[in-house]
Parts: sequence; C-alpha cells; structure tokens
Amino acid sequence: HWNQNLSSMCLCPTGSLSAMRFLTAVSMEQPEMLEKVSRELWMRIWSRDEDITESQSILAAAEKAGMSTEQAQHFLEKISTAQVKNKLKETTDAACNYGAFGLPTTVAHVDGKTYMLFGSDRMELLAYLLGKFRREVDGSCTYSPISQTLRFLKK
Repeated sequence: HWNQNLSSMCLCPTGSLSAMRFLTAVSMEQPEMLEKVSRELWMRIWSRDEDITESQSILAAAEKAGMSTEQAQHFLEKISTAQVKNKLKETTDAACNYGAFGLPTTVAHVDGKTYMLFGSDRMELLAYLLGKFRREVDGSCTYSPISQTLRFLKK
C-alpha cells in the first residue's frame, strides 16, 4: 500500500519552476509584493496542501496576496520570457555560489562579512547576527542550542 500512496503524498510532483519564475517576475517589476505573494504560495503548499504548479493556482495565490487579476496575469505571461528565466538562473547561481543546497537558505551580510545559514532552526542565529538576539535570565545568557555556533562566530 505504501508505494501506491507515495505519488499522492508528493506535494509538488511537477516542480515549482513556474511559481519560482512568477516570483522572479514579481521581484523584477513589483518588489513590494514579493513577500506577500511568496508567503501565499508557501501557505498553499505547506499549510493547506494546495497546488502551486498550475497557472490558476499561481493566479489564485497572487490575488489572495492582494494583487489585481490584471497584475497577476501580466506576471504569469512574463514567466516564459528570457529576461525572467535568466534572472532566476542568475539568482540560483548566486545562491549556489554561497553554498546553498536547499531551503530555507538565508544569506546575511553583516559588518562586511557574509554568513550563509541553512534551515528554519537557524532563526535565532540570524537574530544574533542582526543584533536582535535576546535570551537572558537574571542578566546572563542561558544555554541555547546555538551557543557553540555563536562562540565560533565571535572568533
């Protein structure tokens, strides 16, 4: 039974290339909408187990994020252009050059240094790098899973 159900369990059997190209087009022309549309696509696939591979799904996500139907259709039409494809390839190459190998990967540029962080469990480390880390009890830092990494970064 397990093998028969495996394909139905796969969230994205045809990939997310169209969604990535859509987001690239948005970032090129309307970057202020990028976070909202990205978040909605993420919610569709990871929280609601909905499709992000089909054009209608991408349009629905964009509209739910606050984009007009006309704007969303405009960006959908752009996903097949060389300009969008090349920009996504450049962005992907840049991520690979930092050492990215999966998601989420975050690159932080702090005080002239570049840090590549992988995994959602690295948010405390990102907060530390950005000067927003607070984990104090009675005025002293308590132990956290990232304490060894923080000591390494201080060197």
